[in-house]
Amino acid sequence: MRTTPDRAAGPVAPRADGTRTDGTQLNGTRTDGTQADAPRGSFRQGLWSMAFTELWERYSFYGLQGILSFYLLYEVAQGGLALNPAVASGIVGAYGGAVYLCQILGAWLGDRLVSPRNMVLYGAVVITAGHVVLAFAPGPAGLGAGLLCIVLGTGALKTNITSIVGFVLDQNPDERYRDAGFSYFYMAINIGAVAGPLTTGLAQNELGFHFGFGLAAIGMCGALVQYLVSMGKLPERARIVNNPLPAGRRPLVACAALGVIALAGGAVVTGLLRAENLSTVVTVAALVAAATYFLTMTTSATVTGNERRRILGYLPLFLASGVYFGFLFQKFTAISILITERIDLHIGGWTFPVAWITTVSPLAAVLITPLVARMWNTLGERQPGPVTKVAIGLIQIGCAYLFLLVISETTTGDAEIPLALILLFMMAAGSSEVFVGPIGLSLATRIGPEKFRSQMVGLNFLTLALGSSLAGLLGQLFTAIDSASYLTVTATCGIGLGLALYAGRRSVGRLLGSGLTH
Repeated sequence: MRTTPDRAAGPVAPRADGTRTDGTQLNGTRTDGTQADAPRGSFRQGLWSMAFTELWERYSFYGLQGILSFYLLYEVAQGGLALNPAVASGIVGAYGGAVYLCQILGAWLGDRLVSPRNMVLYGAVVITAGHVVLAFAPGPAGLGAGLLCIVLGTGALKTNITSIVGFVLDQNPDERYRDAGFSYFYMAINIGAVAGPLTTGLAQNELGFHFGFGLAAIGMCGALVQYLVSMGKLPERARIVNNPLPAGRRPLVACAALGVIALAGGAVVTGLLRAENLSTVVTVAALVAAATYFLTMTTSATVTGNERRRILGYLPLFLASGVYFGFLFQKFTAISILITERIDLHIGGWTFPVAWITTVSPLAAVLITPLVARMWNTLGERQPGPVTKVAIGLIQIGCAYLFLLVISETTTGDAEIPLALILLFMMAAGSSEVFVGPIGLSLATRIGPEKFRSQMVGLNFLTLALGSSLAGLLGQLFTAIDSASYLTVTATCGIGLGLALYAGRRSVGRLLGSGLTH
């Protein structure tokens, strides 16, 4: 029977060996290997503090993303930068891909060099600085500095704050609390993801882009303040570097980091790295990172034959998911260009906020998720396998682009496409994510080799980096050919790739299930 701690007792002093006088270690684990229970109030306070910090961080991130494409595309008289659509697509695609790539670096730093608690703090400060720069520094220079800060800061914050939530939930060994805790945490993410673009989009629509950026900055300031207030009460494990890098290897890492910075700076100065080819560079980087993950795991002596077969079975799903997210994230590239050119935003005397259109996509995914989850629970063992689910997502998004092709071609001449129809397209495309995103994450946590479980999850997140940068390349293609040809190719590829994946579902499924008990 669980007993509550004596509230009248003073703090428990640690011994020299790292354990407290009550038999627990500094990380909250008892010397007998069991987990010490935290007071329920402390447990809940830590969870909600992290949830609200993440809510405001996601509010600022998605609030910026909702209006960023249009800031690049709109004319100067409308408050935008009037960039060439191909350049704008390259910047947006590279920005999204770099955010996900930097999260892998942030996870490594939080495990080897800097404690997760401090990584989140440093990341929050840098993100806040980036949003403030975007709010007050106009022009390309302010854009570049602001986005770079947000990329680096988000990389430091995102994976490490998720780790801290795990540490908080570890304080209570009851799995029911753990599952509920992560549910509340992801609910906070979804609230921020929807509320951000709704409010910044309205501010941009009524007052201008920099007011929208300012609102995102205020949201991030809220996240920073919330974290500063709560960071002193975080579990001891959040203050510890889990797998510290040996002191002798740190100079080598520092030299490598300086070399990468110098190489990037030289590429910018010489013109090798330009806005036009940013998406290409990030796409190559994502593919190289993914290839490194695959080679490391498949060639490791610690990986069994069954584990190696599961990794090979995941390869086609990785590529298919990367292409899928490339199609989905076109809402920030090719579809944003289409919206600025051909969508009628006027409802009577009021202009519909342009950022609200792209917000329909994640909102549709959020709303349909409980229905689909209930369907999987009802079907039980009869539900389709993960390969079939990803195939369904690809076919659905391909059909969504087919619908967009039909409505764009049946709208004669240069006539504007009705707003209601583009919203229907966004709903169809966005709701397909429930068949791909959660499935990939669930699969990665199940099939990963015992020694590379976290790396398998990191590999799965690379599908988002690949998809974001690929969306930038597709947006550039959209500017180079006519929209009918482009939408035809996109719809055909989505449907065709989905059908091909469905046809090979049994072979891929056998590889994915190698050595697993069902």
